[in-house]
Amino acid sequence: MHTLARSEVGNLLDHQSNSGVAHNAEVLIGHSFVLPLLRLCTAQRPPETSMVHLKSCAGEEPIVIARGGLSGVFPESSPFANQMALASGLHNKTVLYCNLQLTKDGIGLCLTDLRLQNSTNIEDIFPQPHKHYNVNGKIINGLFSVDFMSEDLFNRVDMIQNIFSRPSVYDGTWPVATVEDVVRIKPSRFWLNVEYEAFYAEHNLSVSSYLHKALRLMAINYVSSSEIGLLRGLSGSVNKGRTKLIFRFLEANETEPTTKKTYGALAQELAMIKSFASGILIRKEYIWPIGSDKYVQPATSLVMDAHKLGLEVYASGFANDAMVGYNYSYDPIREYLQYVDNGQFAVDGVLSDFSPTASQAIACYSSFRNNGKAQPGVKEALVISSNGASGDFPGSTDVAYQRAIDDGADVIDCSVQLSKDGVALCMNMADLLTTTTAITAFSDRTTTIPELQPQVGIFSFDLTWAEILSLKPQITNPFMASSGLARNPAFKNKGNFVTLPDFLEFAKAKAVSGIMINIQNAAYLASKKGLDMVGSIATALSNATFDKQSTQQVFIRSDDTSVLSIFKAKFPNFIRVLTVDSKIGDVPNNALEEIKRYAQAVAIPRASIIEVTNYFTTGLTKVVSEMKASNLSIFVYVMRNEYVSLAFDYYAQPSLEIATYVDYLHVDGVITEFPKTAKQYMTCPCRPTQPDLNVAPYIILPPEIGLLMSMVPSEAKPPTDPPLPPLDAGDVVDPPLPPVTAPSTGPTAATRSAAVSNVANLFLSLLLVVVVSFFLSHSTPIINT
Repeated sequence: MHTLARSEVGNLLDHQSNSGVAHNAEVLIGHSFVLPLLRLCTAQRPPETSMVHLKSCAGEEPIVIARGGLSGVFPESSPFANQMALASGLHNKTVLYCNLQLTKDGIGLCLTDLRLQNSTNIEDIFPQPHKHYNVNGKIINGLFSVDFMSEDLFNRVDMIQNIFSRPSVYDGTWPVATVEDVVRIKPSRFWLNVEYEAFYAEHNLSVSSYLHKALRLMAINYVSSSEIGLLRGLSGSVNKGRTKLIFRFLEANETEPTTKKTYGALAQELAMIKSFASGILIRKEYIWPIGSDKYVQPATSLVMDAHKLGLEVYASGFANDAMVGYNYSYDPIREYLQYVDNGQFAVDGVLSDFSPTASQAIACYSSFRNNGKAQPGVKEALVISSNGASGDFPGSTDVAYQRAIDDGADVIDCSVQLSKDGVALCMNMADLLTTTTAITAFSDRTTTIPELQPQVGIFSFDLTWAEILSLKPQITNPFMASSGLARNPAFKNKGNFVTLPDFLEFAKAKAVSGIMINIQNAAYLASKKGLDMVGSIATALSNATFDKQSTQQVFIRSDDTSVLSIFKAKFPNFIRVLTVDSKIGDVPNNALEEIKRYAQAVAIPRASIIEVTNYFTTGLTKVVSEMKASNLSIFVYVMRNEYVSLAFDYYAQPSLEIATYVDYLHVDGVITEFPKTAKQYMTCPCRPTQPDLNVAPYIILPPEIGLLMSMVPSEAKPPTDPPLPPLDAGDVVDPPLPPVTAPSTGPTAATRSAAVSNVANLFLSLLLVVVVSFFLSHSTPIINT
């Protein structure tokens, strides 16, 4: 793998010091991105009037402390990590954070911790047995910075990503960074975290001497440590107008080496800490505790107590790709707002691995800047629910629909299914296995229907409405088995099933802008089950008088052109939406013409718009441009908040993906399981489509597609996927719907027998998922501060 030579890095940093952050962004990122970055770096100063709304110690906006730069993507303290953090951070409010480690010859490095194998490739370069050292009372194994001369590290060792779930393709690209390397970038503020004074002394190294020299030669705005003795030793000699001393809290049950007290106990002695420190850097759980059920508990009084003493509070441990409280619905913006905009207090800063997200939360989403109302002169894409707010509650239930409306959805949706006795109900799919507790009550009704799906299921049309009502709804967890990410488990069976007529009356009463009716399996139900899906829906819409009003738009969505054709004739004022659920990369003219015969809009999966390889965006298909050129509206589906569903380019931030589709690709609507996340972006004052960007407090720039992949050395790039196929015009048009025919006596003996024989395997599979999910959900990533 290509490694930037130390001289190259030095030249890069020299260029930076002469030209400024904005100009160096051109060197690092490319000419196509330089103008937005110039604007981003020069126009992010928030209006001064905003400060009065905050309850931080000094009444100012919180600072954003970038732990090793943008370390959520790049190796900690690497040039790209630091440059990207500055380029995408709040102007004069983004602080670069360095964890100090000393080499055998006393050179300061910016690395995660003492053990070099955690953040460098040293084990490949110097294969040797690990050493064992006593560090503040703990025996630690590894390869330590104190055993290596700086020259050996600089010339041979490179940085790597230290969290395995993050991109590893940049490993080995940059040499180890010194403190001087980071300072030479000239950030507006710099934070140095220092630990292990006694350990270094045992190796004839003096942390205090290093700090005194560094403070004379470099602009260091903050020095933090978890060791009271070290900070007390500095307190009398540091220019406190220039450098703030910050006491860093470790986990509550760990012991501070000077006082021998736990950090939890020291949290009750803030007045003592104020005697030698200007502030505290404390894990966020000290402020908003997380219970054993992984829900956020009421806030402690720590921030307000500290502020009363004049002690600043900086919260640490923020990472978009870490498991946090279920209350936040996997939206990191909401977590930041809990700390800076809760109406009671605001911390003075946040330490984050994803500093752009923290910057956006503070500048764009706080309540006094984003009141949930449309921004003047800015077009909003429609926020369309996916089975209501199905990321927070069981889908298609009354509580999911109510939450979707509360969260600002413009359009709520009902995917219509039919019961055995012909009741039209809202349910994501006909198979009830994942959305209800059907397996516990009707395991004998399992069957396989190859026309609908390859796997075994329990289908709504095989149960009466009364039988369905005997079940409980069940929240879907699409990433539970693979990643242990559960959704709102305390409410996993909350809510009531909703019939189509009830849904329509609910929508009318709530005065939503529109409804979307999703129609599935109409041909199968007519020919095999004797159920008239289209007729049932048409009758319900007429009975609810949706065909006689114009205040609420009705969208009819289906993957079947024959269904859309019937609604075109019967309800010409309804907007017809064709679902193209296959992955495509191109829409030839003949396919476009066929689509336009039946539909005015198209619902397209994300994968047919932005190409992704190994979690990196790699390119755009032609689908959006071709459909836009044909005057077809585009709705993209389905948007989810869980970071494992997002490309690395979005920094594990779901609103950044929404920004890409809405303000870069200009889709007309997003279909989402988390309407609040989408609506908050639509109404924020930082969108790049603002009519006057000069008054925007910050500009949220959608990531350039393929940018992160372009930064990967060529020899480390993964192979790209083959091009997606074009949409075949022959696949667009469906045959006419068959007449409604009385059903046969039931599934064939072979099908039923095969299904019954699968029941035992199904139970075992479900049990395995439960067991695996339990263990996964009880393990969380460890994010270092």
